[in-house]
Amino acid sequence: MNKQQLAARIWESANKMRSKIEANEYKDYILGFIFYKFLSEKEVKYLKENDWTDEYLSELTEEDTETVESIQKNLGYFISYENLFSTWLEKNRDFSVQNVRDALSAFSRLINPAHKKVFEGVFDTLQTGLSKLGDSAASQSKSISDLIQLIRDIPMDGKQGYDVLGFIYEYLIEKFAANAGKKAGEFYTPHEVSLLMSEIVANHLKDRDKIEIYDPTSGSGSLLINIGKSASKYISGENKVKYYAQELKQNTYNLTRMNLVMRGIEADNIVTRNGDTLEDDWPYFDENDPIGSYNPLYVDAVVSNPPYSQAWNPVDKETDPRYAGYGIAPKGKADYAFLLHDLYHIKPDGIMTIVLPHGVLFRGGEEGEIRKNLIEKNKIDTIIGLPANIFYGTGIPTIIMVLKQKRINNDILIIDASKGFMKDGKNNKLRVSDIKRIVDVVTARESVYKFSRVVSRDEIRKNDYNLNIPRYVDSSEEAESWDIYASMFGGLPISEIDKLDKYWKAFPLLREELFENSSKGYCQLARNDIKKSIKEHSDVKNFEKKFQKAFQSFDKYLYDKLIVNINESSVLKSEEMLSEEMFKRLEDIPLIDKYEAYQLLDDDWTEIAVDLEIIQTEGTEAIKKVDPLMVTKKKAGKEQEVQDGWKGHIIPFELVQNTILSEEKERIKAQENRLSEIASEYEEIFDSLTEEEKGFDFVSEDGWVISEVKRALKSDSIELETKEKLETIAKINDEEKSLKAEIKTKSASLETKTKDIIENLSDEQASELLKAKWIIPLIQNIMQLPDRIIKELVANIELLEKKYETTFEEIENEITETEKVISGMIDELEGSESDMLGLKELKKLLGGVQNDERKW
Repeated sequence: MNKQQLAARIWESANKMRSKIEANEYKDYILGFIFYKFLSEKEVKYLKENDWTDEYLSELTEEDTETVESIQKNLGYFISYENLFSTWLEKNRDFSVQNVRDALSAFSRLINPAHKKVFEGVFDTLQTGLSKLGDSAASQSKSISDLIQLIRDIPMDGKQGYDVLGFIYEYLIEKFAANAGKKAGEFYTPHEVSLLMSEIVANHLKDRDKIEIYDPTSGSGSLLINIGKSASKYISGENKVKYYAQELKQNTYNLTRMNLVMRGIEADNIVTRNGDTLEDDWPYFDENDPIGSYNPLYVDAVVSNPPYSQAWNPVDKETDPRYAGYGIAPKGKADYAFLLHDLYHIKPDGIMTIVLPHGVLFRGGEEGEIRKNLIEKNKIDTIIGLPANIFYGTGIPTIIMVLKQKRINNDILIIDASKGFMKDGKNNKLRVSDIKRIVDVVTARESVYKFSRVVSRDEIRKNDYNLNIPRYVDSSEEAESWDIYASMFGGLPISEIDKLDKYWKAFPLLREELFENSSKGYCQLARNDIKKSIKEHSDVKNFEKKFQKAFQSFDKYLYDKLIVNINESSVLKSEEMLSEEMFKRLEDIPLIDKYEAYQLLDDDWTEIAVDLEIIQTEGTEAIKKVDPLMVTKKKAGKEQEVQDGWKGHIIPFELVQNTILSEEKERIKAQENRLSEIASEYEEIFDSLTEEEKGFDFVSEDGWVISEVKRALKSDSIELETKEKLETIAKINDEEKSLKAEIKTKSASLETKTKDIIENLSDEQASELLKAKWIIPLIQNIMQLPDRIIKELVANIELLEKKYETTFEEIENEITETEKVISGMIDELEGSESDMLGLKELKKLLGGVQNDERKW
């Protein structure tokens, strides 16, 4: 299964196991065991790379001091054979909670002193929480055994293994945060926000050989990791990023360290602190060597998502160099304290991004003074307004602020990105196209209608340093307006036709063919079939041809980059390279939103990237592999995983059947269609039964009783018409049985043939199937973009036509006519004296009085 499926399966199982434990606590346990598994298997891998074999692993003990020191020096820790995760699994029923206690105690004792900051106390939360996994040693052992069985399938070996592990780790953190509300959401920055910040930072740092990055409120460490990942697209070589992190909460601090280590980052490149960022700032020094290790921390980038509007202690902070020249944040809101802390720690050519509540843009008092000083000192580079409900546990509007120590510009780019998102349950989520759009605008520093604007410092001064986004960027949709003349007399207002100007620029001759002027400022449609008129117009056909020409060789380009050079394609860099090629082809094409096209690319890229990871890790033979298809079934009241056929490791069975085995697939499909027809025939004959026939035993509430049908056919007392119906039922029942047996046999045969074909694919066939899986669907989706534009234009014109198709005069006439009809019907009614008086009054209201007496 791919990493998404594996992660979902682990989450589903974890959900079942945490009924008695708080989600946030259970997260610490499951992630702690995942980390221990990672360290165990990393050590085994290291040993095997140094000539150890499985048969000698049992000799891995503390007594072998030479081996212990070698492992400690290279990995930073040591785990003996008896404490390895794999040894726990081998124990089966002999496994107990004491094995875990002993292992974690030994781990703490055997950390390399040079790597204590990375590993010391990292399992404290897990160790103290073991007692919560059951009320006795036996129940604790059972819970832990279930848990380690749950995570045993996470691969830890090779490049793809680390990617899978990191993905599952972040997936679980996100799921726990989403389900535990604010408590867990405090330390988790949604992946999409993290990615947006990372891309902005990475773009600024792209010309550097190595970088240092720092997160003073690191939480789970996802922000740091994503920035390192984004920056790696531009930096050649490995281990060129150094990570600094500080986190106040011990449990969350442990998550930071685990996450960084599990991403394959060298221990020497991880510098972490467990402390209060605002009270206990860097410079960092090691207590064992305060002078020699003194490091006044200045880094290339600082990123943070601090707790919003948190109380803090501003007493005696006037002399703190972080705040000098800017001001002190109020004690009830530490937002600007965190911002100034971040700003202080970036190098002169560095960058920082911080997530803050929207209020920091306009609140007065001490915050207003700090904001003024930041603007006058030219530190604020960009402000990005995010959609509401984008963070777990809070619906408050948030922003990303980008600041730099030294800037060429003296203006501020303000972006309102609050309208670009997709719904994801209760939360809103940035799409990759939204992220790309924002990053491109930040990079180009451009003003885009209804989206962004470069604002001068003078304008901000005139607004008393208020940076509230709506003051500068109006992203609201235009309110619906109605033309009074057109509403009264009909016709289409030319002013509203003008609003479709982008289409008329692209199709310059189309407008005059669709509309004809009826009076000054008004027109009407000159064609009855709008859709046909637009589709067949030469401007539109030329537009479609131009698009097709631009993309006619895109499939060949994709084939060459992704399949011919499959082992050279960087999973990290390929999507950006493909998007650049796509944007280049769209340069001269009007109307097409390049970000919509990019979203189509990314929708397919997610699956392509997973496949590429596997192929590049396992080799091209992975394309020709099949895996057991495991399903959960109930046996003896218990859910068990059993094999139910096969599935392709890379190539889906359905794809092979739809291409290479299409004739066999169609024959089975035809028989399945016939089965559906038989079901309808059963129902049709059942509906034709008389009430007397429905009383016989061959009919039940659920339909036909076939055994009774056959018995009735042997009876001489049955009427001829009834007998004919039963004969038809018996006949189609025999056909149904035969069809089901044939379909079962043919389906099994088809699956066997599919498995055989995949396992014996030629290299050429494998390439063609990858093309069918990766490239053809993407090309088909892209080629539909012009049609979407045409449908939008048709919909806009039809909506405008419908808006004014009925005039007020016509409505008035309809009302008058209806009143006459109802009035006439009242005349035919009879009733008591009081009823008739009431009806007479109703008739007056409906038109029984003169028009000049009616009130409108």
